[in-house]
Amino acid sequence: MRLTTKGRVAVSAMGDLAARRNRSPVSLATMSERQQVSVSYLEHLFGNLRRHGLVSATRGPGGGYRLGRDAAAISVADIVRAVESMDSDAPSGSMAARNEQRCTTPELWASLNKCMLEFLENVSLQSIVSDSARAAWDAEVQAQAASRSRLARRPGRPQPDRPMPVNSVFALGGRG
Repeated sequence: MRLTTKGRVAVSAMGDLAARRNRSPVSLATMSERQQVSVSYLEHLFGNLRRHGLVSATRGPGGGYRLGRDAAAISVADIVRAVESMDSDAPSGSMAARNEQRCTTPELWASLNKCMLEFLENVSLQSIVSDSARAAWDAEVQAQAASRSRLARRPGRPQPDRPMPVNSVFALGGRG
């Protein structure tokens, strides 16, 4: 199994769909802008995803793609299998690379593939969306906190660590 850019883009695109699962279908043109990938590349990927039942398509105005099943029921391995070649023994590259592959232990690569697939089987699309939503929420909270602290430090506003200036003579009398 090789995890290429195709697999990473497919997982990101599926995450995009999962994040918008309660809304109308998502068009590839809209997704293309968000993912910074060409529409034709997404068309190719989504053709494979649709054939594997991971997405469903709606034609016509307002059409697009939706998840074919619940996000919790889709594993990252399902997505990768839909778009990647699972042939780990296929030689690739130059003649030197092919000769080097023949000298290596096939059991090592088979074991690595098995471990990768087991790991990816245990990662659901829902968990990816939940993790990214939590990260986005944390970033928003931090941005709001930074904004509040900038507002608190504006000139002319009292600083929280300094005592408040006294407004009246009566208040001065009560301090002593």
